[in-house]
Amino acid sequence: MLVRYFAAAAASAGTEQEDVSADTTMTRSELQQVLTNLHPVAPEGEKTLAQVLPQCSWLVNGVAHKDPESTIAPAATVDVLPPFAGG
Repeated sequence: MLVRYFAAAAASAGTEQEDVSADTTMTRSELQQVLTNLHPVAPEGEKTLAQVLPQCSWLVNGVAHKDPESTIAPAATVDVLPPFAGG
């Protein structure tokens, strides 16, 4: 699963994208926990990913996934988008 981070999420993760190993589908909530475990500490001066992710919008293969219990396939591309200034 390819996870792409934007803006504050990228700053908190310390990367703009990463491959997350997933053999089966997982819920968005489960993926959020995996990402938080992968990045428990933020780079200096940044919020932790655990602090940023709950505020983010999630796109799976370009489609918004608002329900934390929605499922994500292992081959999906997931975009993690924090709120942006001005809207």
